[in-house]
Amino acid sequence: MPLDSSTSPATDAGDGAATSCDVLVIGGGPAGSTAAAILAGKGRRVVLLEKERHPRFHIGESLLPLNLRLFDRLGLREAVAAIGVHKPGATFVSDEHGRSTSFNFRDGLNQEYTHSYHVRRDQFDALLFRGAAAQGAEALDGMRVTAVELDAAHGSRVTARDEAGRERRFVARFVVDASGRDTFLASRMRSKHRNRRNNTAAVYGHFRGVAPRDGVAEDGHITIHLFDHGWFWAIPLPDGLTSIGVVSDPEFLKTLGKAQGAAKGGDGKEGGALDAVLRTAVAMSPSLSARMREAAPAGPATGTGNYSYSSSVMAGEGWIMVGDAFAFLDPVFSSGVILAMASAEMGAEAVDAWLDDPARAAPLFRTFQRKVRRAVGGLSWLIYRINRPVFRDMFIQPSNRFRMRQGVVSMLAGDVHADVARQTPVLAFKAAYYLLSLAYRLGFRLRDGRLTRLPRVTG
Repeated sequence: MPLDSSTSPATDAGDGAATSCDVLVIGGGPAGSTAAAILAGKGRRVVLLEKERHPRFHIGESLLPLNLRLFDRLGLREAVAAIGVHKPGATFVSDEHGRSTSFNFRDGLNQEYTHSYHVRRDQFDALLFRGAAAQGAEALDGMRVTAVELDAAHGSRVTARDEAGRERRFVARFVVDASGRDTFLASRMRSKHRNRRNNTAAVYGHFRGVAPRDGVAEDGHITIHLFDHGWFWAIPLPDGLTSIGVVSDPEFLKTLGKAQGAAKGGDGKEGGALDAVLRTAVAMSPSLSARMREAAPAGPATGTGNYSYSSSVMAGEGWIMVGDAFAFLDPVFSSGVILAMASAEMGAEAVDAWLDDPARAAPLFRTFQRKVRRAVGGLSWLIYRINRPVFRDMFIQPSNRFRMRQGVVSMLAGDVHADVARQTPVLAFKAAYYLLSLAYRLGFRLRDGRLTRLPRVTG
């Protein structure tokens, strides 16, 4: 199955000899580096290709406690701690409610991992990439994959080109697509589908001089500021930086951009259209704009569209998709890196078994797909409802009946593959959501933990 990135034939700028390997990994982000490190550590011949040069800018800077288990496996926990800001939990702020609620990871059901870190992704991704190389993978950055011809029987042929235009060819027994939002295989297989239930976009940037939440000393929490059109993140990073981003409906953000352009009497590019969009959006949140009165941008704002998607397939004979190459979710719960690394770990174990005995690996691939889809589905349920009044009321006024709050904390900690005992409180939270939704339709609203009938509007 040839999967090319263009319709024009590739030009061989090298000697044409192909490098043979057991596994070729497309993409050197968290998923790709994790898969490569695990497989190389098992003695497999692994080639890891990343199109950009490390270090490179990326978002997804807030990690979750369950990442620590993977850092331990990769032998990188101390190295991550050295480049990170300690993260003990998450705080949700609602201007509508005039209050905030903090969720501390130490209060979750899983007491083994009770904190995490915020990191600059350029440093973090480079650390993981170097870690894969240290395990024995041939890790090449600045190497863009241009074509893949899948062939499990005879070896899949992969073509890549470096920054100087020189071409390299590889023959791999197995291909792992960890290409992230490039979705190399899914795009070429036409299996990628936009998630219409969560069609969002984001504008974000780094700032200096962002004040701590509520004027208190910085506590390391990621802060989610809720507003009428979506939500903002505020992530404390090393060296006095704070990552600020807004996630909202794409049309709303376009409207802000057009309004800024009209105000300037042009196309809005002066000073950066996206900078203006982010600045205007922040002004709509009293709690966040108060923190940013003295803030100054550390660089230009960046935008990302089509935020949520998934592929209808994620594995086949001699190939799999891991991390964002399979699915990407709205980042409100900071789940991107844990989903990427956990899926890469499970996928790598299945690939290792397949290289010895494809038949023995079949149940491992089924488990891999079932667990990844279940994790994505479980988080999606929460994400789909983040902008609904019932859900926001429950988050800002949390109850711990049936250990619901503890269950939510565990989900926020990235415990997406929890056993049944830790899933039960989350099911209780979902049941309470549906019951409250019915009560809201009957004219009630949750206030200070109690259902209150809203006054009727007449006239």
